[in-house]
Amino acid sequence: MKLPKVLLFLFLFQIHDAQLDAYLDYQSPFHPTISENGMVVSQNLESSEIGTMILESGGNAVDAAVAVGFSLTTTLPRAGNIGGGGFMLVYIKETEELFSIDYRSRSSLNSNLKDLFGSKSPAQIQDDDYDLTKYDYKASAVPGTVYGLLEAHERFGDLPLEKVLQPAIDQARNGIIVSYDLHNAIGSSYQLKKDPESRKIYFQNNKPIAIGSLMKRPDLAKTFEAISKEGKDGFYDGWVAEKIQSSMKDNGGFIDENDLEQYSSKFRDPIGVNYRGYSVYTQGPPSGGGITFLTALNVLSYFNLGKYRKDSSLTYHLLAEALRRGHNNRSHHVGDPDYYDVPTEELISKGRAKLLAKNISFDKASKASSIQKYNHIEESKDTTHYSVIDRNGNAVSNTYTLGYSFGSGVTIPGTGILMNNQMRNFAYKYGDKTSTSRASSPGNRFEPGKRPMSTMHPVMVFNKKGELSLITGSPGGSQIPAANLRVVTGVIDFDLHVGDATMLPRIHKDWPYADLDFESTVSQDNLNLLDRIGHQLELSDTIGSTQSIQIIDGTNYGFADLRRPNAGVSIEKSN
Repeated sequence: MKLPKVLLFLFLFQIHDAQLDAYLDYQSPFHPTISENGMVVSQNLESSEIGTMILESGGNAVDAAVAVGFSLTTTLPRAGNIGGGGFMLVYIKETEELFSIDYRSRSSLNSNLKDLFGSKSPAQIQDDDYDLTKYDYKASAVPGTVYGLLEAHERFGDLPLEKVLQPAIDQARNGIIVSYDLHNAIGSSYQLKKDPESRKIYFQNNKPIAIGSLMKRPDLAKTFEAISKEGKDGFYDGWVAEKIQSSMKDNGGFIDENDLEQYSSKFRDPIGVNYRGYSVYTQGPPSGGGITFLTALNVLSYFNLGKYRKDSSLTYHLLAEALRRGHNNRSHHVGDPDYYDVPTEELISKGRAKLLAKNISFDKASKASSIQKYNHIEESKDTTHYSVIDRNGNAVSNTYTLGYSFGSGVTIPGTGILMNNQMRNFAYKYGDKTSTSRASSPGNRFEPGKRPMSTMHPVMVFNKKGELSLITGSPGGSQIPAANLRVVTGVIDFDLHVGDATMLPRIHKDWPYADLDFESTVSQDNLNLLDRIGHQLELSDTIGSTQSIQIIDGTNYGFADLRRPNAGVSIEKSN
């Protein structure tokens, strides 16, 4: 029997409408970018696109990561850098090997306490005395980024260095359009305004360079060219090194040609734990953040987190308690392993975690004094992270920093190099018997030539079959472990895809401080319950900015955190 035309039209329309609804009906508003080809996720989309340009030119994940690291110096100058340092995890699929490169900045061999604090003893040092470790020339440690990125390229890269760096050279020379975020970051930087060379680059008519204007970086392009042709010597020797050491000498800084010649990155063993059958790896010392993060996972392993809701007050409470114990674990005996025998295995052992978990109550926030330490230095949020995977499964997780936003504020004249302020990250109160915080840590006490402790810790997770399943990391200073922990537990404990795991509301709790920092997206009901059991609540800015790639059955799912603007995922185009 034939349907009347009107009924047939309505029937077909309903089918079409139902199909349309099904197509548009997504389970989540946070959509990962999906591809079986290579992928780059960074805090600036233009830099991500330079990474995939290298992949499309025949480069591997390491080649792309090096290009992104140099590009971010132009697109994200407050954190992207060649004047700072960081940590990189490299996974080589063919051999199934994981490598860790420590290219943390190190203090000058000429640096000393007298030039920083005069004749004051550790007990006499007050907050106002730290300015020389934060701003201007004495604040800078020897940069490690160029050495670390080029060491990775020499060991694992496929393309010639000149080809890898050419897009970043062109970008610096041709310039970028100044975004709202960059304009306002420049305007809020106290230290940029103090330095004559930085004022010439970042200000026009004494105002931050205007939104929508073209910012060219010719001096930086020349520095990149020198590095592309001469390798490490293009930075640590030759005319660039001469400009660094002469500027330091003229302005009372510590770094000289000997410091530059003696700097090298270090291959170190990654550290990891088994968390519910997943192998979770990160950076070991001098990263204290890695120890904080793995300790928190170990503590949480004694609780069935998955049986609670992903956004319940009990979940937030357990995250806070685990993080607090993780920060306690890094506060005394973590520092540069070349200078201090860090008891890493003991700190991240299950036995230590069991001891720390033992006194967690479900209905009461812990006191700092109740957490047994193993027998505050201000940390900046302006770090950046990026994740890379190529079509063959090789991967990079990289986190690096200048320290504060725009580092020390010092730009070396004629080079475009913005310098770090990592000298602020040592424990200068060591020896003050009245201090129990990280500021008096024996592991992180100041010594010339030493690398300061850091909370940066790039992360890679392998599933129960031993396959790479997650690449992630974040900026955020002392809040980095909280950001990484929320993403990893979101994926493992709550079976979320990387977009949903990234956008879960975040909290942070340190040690020995009482505050529980929370993002504005945490519900008021949860805050009321957390307050009721004794957490001292403090509204925070956004916590971290994770740039992540999840791998499921050979397909890559990339997600750039929405917490900071201009981040983006770029995928390699098919040939």
